[in-house]
Amino acid sequence: MKFSTRADMEAPAGRVFDTLSDFGAFERFARRKGVEVTRSAGGGAAQGWNLRFTLRGRKREMSVRLTDFERPERMNFSAESKSFNLEFTLTLIALSKSRARLSVELDIRPRTLSGRLLLQSMRLAKSRISRRFEAAVQSFAGKLERGEFGGPLA
Repeated sequence: MKFSTRADMEAPAGRVFDTLSDFGAFERFARRKGVEVTRSAGGGAAQGWNLRFTLRGRKREMSVRLTDFERPERMNFSAESKSFNLEFTLTLIALSKSRARLSVELDIRPRTLSGRLLLQSMRLAKSRISRRFEAAVQSFAGKLERGEFGGPLA
């Protein structure tokens, strides 16, 4: 199942990309939200993380890898959990010197029968889930603009 959306920001694309690639800031943000984060690989394009978190009352684990890093326009991430494989792409487009567009794509694929059943039920509510995904990306872009993951971008 695929989801995609975009958000425009009042900030230069280069600064937005620099903020997005500050993985330490995102690790700290995740820890404040209760996620256990450990790095699984060295620096650079081989970056990886193991995540442990509680979702819907159950402990979950996920491993995330940075699979592609093309400064200053794209980052691809691959993630695996017990039931799903996820591909996540962030793309930045400079609209002008002071405006940028962040495009976010998420592709979820089942690994198990229970994952397949959950994904099938998600398909029935895809329009509602798509709206929530879009709202989450808009909120994330607003937090980036306000400097909640580092300094202000504008």
